[in-house]
This record gives sequence, C-alpha cells and structure tokens, in this order.
Amino acid sequence: MSGFSSSAQVRFMRRAEAARVPAAALRAGPLVAVLLALPISGCGGGGGSSTNATGASAAHTTSARTASAVAPRLRVAATTTLPGAVQLPAVAAGAGGALAIAGLDAADSSLASVTAIDGGSATTVAQLPNALHDAAAASVGGRTYLFGGGNAGTASSSILEVTRAGARVAGHLPAPASDVAAAAIGGTAYVVGGFTETTPLRSIVAFTPGGTTRVVATIPRPLRYAAVAAVGGRLLIAGGTSGETAQRAILAFDPASGAVRQLGELPHALTHAAGSSLNGVMYVLGGRGEGLDEQTSAILAVDPATGAVRPAGRLPVALSDIGAASLADRIVAVGGRDRAGGVRDTALTLVPATR
Repeated sequence: MSGFSSSAQVRFMRRAEAARVPAAALRAGPLVAVLLALPISGCGGGGGSSTNATGASAAHTTSARTASAVAPRLRVAATTTLPGAVQLPAVAAGAGGALAIAGLDAADSSLASVTAIDGGSATTVAQLPNALHDAAAASVGGRTYLFGGGNAGTASSSILEVTRAGARVAGHLPAPASDVAAAAIGGTAYVVGGFTETTPLRSIVAFTPGGTTRVVATIPRPLRYAAVAAVGGRLLIAGGTSGETAQRAILAFDPASGAVRQLGELPHALTHAAGSSLNGVMYVLGGRGEGLDEQTSAILAVDPATGAVRPAGRLPVALSDIGAASLADRIVAVGGRDRAGGVRDTALTLVPATR
C-alpha cells in the first residue's frame, strides 16, 4: 500500500487507524492475535530466546568513526528503461539478471507483470495470476519466490514461485500480509513484518522450498515497509513503519539462535526504503520520512558487525518505494516515487565507486 493520490492517502490513514485498534487482532485471526500478544519490550527469538535491545545508541555512536572503512560508495553505472513506470515492485535475482514483479503503476493500480532486467534491457516476460503490490521477493536455490502482497484492500497469503514463463503456488504464509520485506540466507527465505489489512505484524517467517513455513522470531514492534538484507548469515532490518510512525532502529536477526537484537540506529527515521547487500555490507537506498513528499536520495552503508552507518553515495533523484536486488557484483534498483509524486520507469545499476 502506497498512499500517493488523495484517495490513496485516505486509504493509508484508515489502515493506520485500524492498526491501532486492539480488536483488529481478533478480526485478523488467531495466529495474528497470538503474535500481537507477545511482549513488545524485548525481541523474541525462536524457541523462546530473547535479547535486550538497550545500549544500541551507544554502540552506534562509539563505532561511527570506524564505519568509513566498511564499504565503498556506490555509483550509477547504467540506467535501463522499463516497459512502464512502477513503484513498490518486488525484485530478486533471477537467471541472467533480476526479476521485477508486480507493484503499483503511476495511477496507483496494482500490476501483475514480471519484468526481466538483463544488462541494458528490460522486458515484460510473464504475468502473475492476479495483480499485486507491496509484496516481497527473494531468490532461494536459484529460484525466485514472491511473498504475500495486496490488492483492493485484501492481503494475500500466497507464496509464488515466479519464472520467466509464469508463476505457481509454492506455499502460504501463516497469515495474509502485504507491506512485507524479504531476504534469503542459505536455503531459506525470511519474510519480515507486514500488514494483514487490519493489523501490522511483528513476525519473522521462514520459508524453505519443499518444507515448512513457520514463524521463527518476533521483532520489538509491528513493522511495515522495512529495508531488509541478508549479510554474513544474519538478517539486517532497517527503519520501516510501525503502525504509522517511521522508525530509526537497525535490527539483526540470527537464524542460528533465533535471537533478534538492536544493532544500531539510522541517522533519522526512514521508511519505504530499499535494502540490499554487496560485498558483505548492507546498503539502504532512498526512502522517506513520515510525509509522502519527504523522499531522500541518500544511500547509506550499514556495518553488519557494529551497526555503524555512513553515507555511501546518492541516487540521481530523491526516491522512495524502490525495489532492489543484489547480483554478483552490483545492485539493481527498480522504479520508485519522487517528491512530486512522479513514478519512475527506470532501473539503476549500482556498483562500487573506484574513488
């Protein structure tokens, strides 16, 4: 859900208001009610483990000076024209390049398109069974999976395997969810937060192709539109919206222990940003603050060891609602929305700057 036109803004506010009504958890179903009943003061892990998130600000402050050596700045190496303008696409690595799946067009209508972005070309190669937006994608074992999404006020629980020939159902989330983010570690994809259309979620859901789909951890507060990336065997989660408030926290989830802890803080509250990783570093691309016209062009690098954050370049235009995927030596950033409400029809290839 994006909320860009005046009617969309009304839908956003109604959904945010619904997120603050406790009874909404009951309407969303027993699983969601149980998730929301978990304590918010700590971060639960799988098997009941938890960690204390205090002291993250101090760690961020003391390590800030060392972050400059963490990663190079990114620069735009190429710009590819898409078949059409798109915001909030789900993007993941695919055979030969990246796949950009679904999203919203310039008129805030949901899309069903699957676009292959290979080198300097972008071509629509397939269609989903239904149009969706606010879904997430991840590549597991060389295959691309699409998680959740929404359309016309209804969230989906479907997990689709998406190829250049189409899509098939590969599983289901424990609860329907849009506004999700996802990344893969090894043979498992992890889906963070989301929104059931009545209730924001605090869950981290693990999906293993051919296996089970299960809730493996909870995060400190409900979270939507977070920037997520897998780095060094952990999942990093930056910013996002809790209910209707943009966040600064950078969280780290360790699948081995099931623990979630606060690793650091962003320089300012940020939501609707894209997360991606390259050479062992998390990059946070664009995003915005509370307002629909508070986009930023900043690219931030997050040190996965300390949580320290430093500037790592700029997008050509201040953008939120970008989709991004990590390839072997580059990041592909797709579409987005600018401060004037314009929706972009370009994909940017970002590579490390030589100086």
